This record gives sequence, C-alpha cells and structure tokens, in this order.
Amino acid sequence: MLLYVDADYLSPYAMSAFVALREKGLTFELRLLDLKHGEQSSPTYAEISHTQRIPAIVDDDFSLSESSAISEYLDECYIGPKLYPLALLQRAQARSLQAWLRSDLLPIREERSTEVVFLNRSPQPLSAKAQAAANKLFHAAAQLLQPGQLNLFEQWSIADTDLALMINRLVLAGDPVPEYLADYATAQWQRASVQDWVNLPRSIT
Repeated sequence: MLLYVDADYLSPYAMSAFVALREKGLTFELRLLDLKHGEQSSPTYAEISHTQRIPAIVDDDFSLSESSAISEYLDECYIGPKLYPLALLQRAQARSLQAWLRSDLLPIREERSTEVVFLNRSPQPLSAKAQAAANKLFHAAAQLLQPGQLNLFEQWSIADTDLALMINRLVLAGDPVPEYLADYATAQWQRASVQDWVNLPRSIT
C-alpha cells in the first residue's frame, strides 16, 4: 500500500491517515509530495486523488483520498485493532467529531498552524476570533470528556488523535487550556503511532 503525504510532514490529515495505518498494523510506503511546488496538482497525482489533495492511499488498483474516508476504508477492509468504536452510536459520534474538526475552527487552524505543533513555532497571542473558536472547542470536548478520561470512548479511536492534535495546537503554543483537556491531549500524544509521525525527519526550518 502507498500513502501520499506532504513532504514536510505538516498536514494534520496526512498524520491521521498515517496513524490509522500504523494502528491497523499495515505495511505501507510513504510517497512525498512537495505542496509548495504544486506536485499535488500534477496529472499523475490527479489520477490517484480526484480531489488533488493529501493524503491519499493506493491499495492494489484502488485509490482513495480524504483522511476520514481512508480510516473508514481501512477499518472495514482489514483485520486488526479497530479505528472506530464498535458501538453504533459511539461510532457515529466519532465520525461526527472528525467531520467537525475538519470543517470548523478555522481561526485556530490559521493562527495555530501545525508548524506550532511540529516545528515549535512561537505564535502571536490568539485573536478574539480565535479565542472564541478555542472556547467552542473546549465546550465541545467537555461534552465527550470528563477529568481524568484519557479516551473519548471505552477504547482509543482515530477521533482521539484528531481531537488531541487540535487541542495541542493550543497547548504547544502556550495558550490557556483546561487542565484536563491538556492532560488528555498530552497522553494521546505519547501513543506510539502518533510519536512515529511526530519524529519523522523534517528538513524545513
């Protein structure tokens, strides 16, 4: 199997797909695309990913893009640890959370890019708009997590990785975060599959 990711290893969505593959115990090769030079728009890659975005996987003669779709595909097609909760309602909540994290909270993603997370950048203080988005994030997380809870559900799911990354955009920037959410994100960050991504060699400075 091939996994196409950004050459700088900064995409949160590429990270999510990478973690999913690691958690399933699948063998795969990384293929790097230089987004700054538009390699994602090349005719060759456009045949692999009709959205011309990363990540994308190639599994034999089948290709698929969009990280949450990739996670669902892997969970349904391959044996191994589950990426989503077994219980229907919890699985629906996990997918809902993933969709929300990818479509909302833009001010956080703009002001706390993953360069803060993976390159130790020191950003400016949050704007009022970004702080409002952070408060929205905290409120949503509080509906699913209680103090001391280290997974969203009974067992780890890929939604934990996605939520922890969003929270860590703030934690690693030194922004005020409720202690129990910071503890949750820090604990999730120590997962072996996550650390495999965190420790990939990044040449960007």
